[in-house]
Amino acid sequence: MLGEGVHDGDRHGVALDALESLLGERFTRSSAVRLAHGRGEAFHADMPPDAVVFPRSTAEVQAVVRLCAMQRVPLIAFGAGSSLEGNVAAVAGGVTLDLTAMDAILAVNDADMDCAVQPGVTREALNAHLRDAGLFFPIDPGANATIGGMVATRASGTNAVRYGTMRDNVLWLTVVTADGSVVRTARRARKSSAGYDLTRLFVGSEGTLGIVTEIGLRLHGQPEKIAAASVAFDSLDGAVRSVVEILQIGVPVARVEILDAAMVGAVNAYSKTGFAERPSLLFEFHGSEAGVREQAETVAMLTEANGGWGFEWALRTEDRNRLWAARHHAYHAAQGLRPGSRLIVTDVCVPIARLTECLVETHADIAAAGIVAPIVGHVGDGNFHVFLTVDPDNEAEIAQARELNDRLVARALAMDGTCTGEHGIGLGKQDKLVDELGSEAVALMRRIKQALDPHNILNPGKIFRFDQETSQ
Repeated sequence: MLGEGVHDGDRHGVALDALESLLGERFTRSSAVRLAHGRGEAFHADMPPDAVVFPRSTAEVQAVVRLCAMQRVPLIAFGAGSSLEGNVAAVAGGVTLDLTAMDAILAVNDADMDCAVQPGVTREALNAHLRDAGLFFPIDPGANATIGGMVATRASGTNAVRYGTMRDNVLWLTVVTADGSVVRTARRARKSSAGYDLTRLFVGSEGTLGIVTEIGLRLHGQPEKIAAASVAFDSLDGAVRSVVEILQIGVPVARVEILDAAMVGAVNAYSKTGFAERPSLLFEFHGSEAGVREQAETVAMLTEANGGWGFEWALRTEDRNRLWAARHHAYHAAQGLRPGSRLIVTDVCVPIARLTECLVETHADIAAAGIVAPIVGHVGDGNFHVFLTVDPDNEAEIAQARELNDRLVARALAMDGTCTGEHGIGLGKQDKLVDELGSEAVALMRRIKQALDPHNILNPGKIFRFDQETSQ
């Protein structure tokens, strides 16, 4: 039977010695390196692996997997380490494959508007490479994540309202499976009805079904004109109503982000900005010069009708970059409200028609609890985050924050939403997955896992758990 992974010292030792012989200085048992690879960004216990390896090719990943598979040693794929749900924790020890050295851009097909990359390429490096070709990759989760990590969690971010998520922008994958086989999930054609959609099976699987070593991505043309804007509101519900109305009439905004007053204050303090400390929306518009102007004028009119004021443009590239850098630093800005705190980060997503209700109720819940917890979100697709700041040494405070998160998830699920819009399940939301999809759906996921990874060596203990240990 599948178990939670085997932490057997003799077996691990044989595999680790073989890996050290194979990779030399690209194998390490350094305690500092192992600790750095056993944690993500948010509040979860550190769980370091027994060793870390740094492969440079699909062939090397395949060799690592085969050596570990023979001894049933757990394997955890690792990118930038920016995960928020304990996705990279080595719960059963084993070997972490740090894929950041696999950072080659393998091909860019300008005419077809696609590219092939290794998993260690970061989104910022990819877009810098694409700039001269007039193309860009739009998925922007905020952190300068690796493309492989973004595949693993089915990431989205600020541009998802117009360009979709990783699910919509991954064309094919090369994957090393648990037995060391190398699988290509699709060809470069933009559509196919050939068999099961293996690409979508691996996107969002958090490294539990295979190790992704090459990725085909859909690219987009750089817009003729880009403009950004910010607008403040007297009330949070007025801001959210504006977003709902903007989407309902079909304004093709590229980004729309919400920050509550507490989040704006935190951003001002951290990034030295001067936004009005009121609930606010940040917009970005892509298109022709006339199209962008029309979008912005429509948004200005609708936001003003809902109590918006202080509509400010950011037209120069440096001004737009400054605005979005401030938004992307929201995580650390929230942490700065309580020096020494750790963050429990929520990630619900609800249908747009229920967004106002969900956000307003959540804001009231936070106020009643008395927790420092600013809100920020990709409200264009119904996704928002609460940064629950907690003293890591205060068990009562942590319990209170977790109870608030439980209420938030229950609220979202009651509105036919999800417990995670983009961070994945990892360690933190396994019970919530059952609440959301039901035990039968999760049991089906377990059967898929068992078929592809019968000895549970690939990132064991994530998404769901198995009750019995692997047979020896």
